[in-house]
Amino acid sequence: MSVPRGTNHDRGRSLDGVLLLDKPAGITSHTAVARAKRLFHAAKGGHTGTLDPLATGLLPVCFGEATKFSHLLLDADKAYLATIRLGMTTTTGDLEGTVISERPATASRAEVEAVLGRFVGELMQTPPMYSAIKQGGQPLHKLARQGRELPRAARRIIIRSLALSSFEGDRLELSIRCSKGTYIRVLAEDVGAALGCGGCLANLRRTEVGHFRLAQAATFEQIESLSPGQREGLLLPPDALVASLPRHELDAEQARRLCHGQALGAAGAYLPGLTRIYGPEREFLGVAEVTAGGQIIPRRLKAQTEPADPIIA
Repeated sequence: MSVPRGTNHDRGRSLDGVLLLDKPAGITSHTAVARAKRLFHAAKGGHTGTLDPLATGLLPVCFGEATKFSHLLLDADKAYLATIRLGMTTTTGDLEGTVISERPATASRAEVEAVLGRFVGELMQTPPMYSAIKQGGQPLHKLARQGRELPRAARRIIIRSLALSSFEGDRLELSIRCSKGTYIRVLAEDVGAALGCGGCLANLRRTEVGHFRLAQAATFEQIESLSPGQREGLLLPPDALVASLPRHELDAEQARRLCHGQALGAAGAYLPGLTRIYGPEREFLGVAEVTAGGQIIPRRLKAQTEPADPIIA
């Protein structure tokens, strides 16, 4: 974690790091980030992938310089524990919406497992109207609340695994691992439709984002119980977001050139692709790309400033 660089009591301080938050139900991801910023007195914050208000679980929150690398985690696989309510469809695809239809759920466990098998692998999924996707500059969920239904292009997703954890009455509990852009609400609706009774999402908990796990996360209650110094101990450094990338060490001259936007020769056996870059003192500099032509090109670099002492509230 980078040390805070200063404080403005109105705007917050320049704090760099990653908080693994266990988001509670009933609030948006935007609200969760705003609350986390207040708790850490951070000037700048963002998240790495929206969780609906209904959903709980792992929400990586990025402060300061870490926000520059949050987009790399948006592309990562996610894992969820989901409960599907069979026999009910709603306007939103989950229990927060208005009920559209209800019918008996009579499928057997064998029938459910056979249907689930059809949803593993590469699929084309149509995003729901109740989503943050924009058309004509307007989020679809705002248009949906106006009673409007617009055509949406199907998107390619991958369901890497889909396991039935339990099945009792009209409730299916599933363990899901999937690619970015997967809407679990739509999956719940599609599974219900394939079973002939309809379905909607009753509960959702995100357990993994890339290499991060829910067991590493803290709740707001846990964070609030800590002193300011202890809270900072929860933060991971910005390069935790890119830990899955290969590491490339630079000497002082190479680091200077790269930080001024110059390309370097890629000496050694480096495969083409993104790499995390470190300076002579093992300080994280940012992300670069090793090209097929043997160059290292800067792509996203940290601001290189001298840290100040932390402000303890």
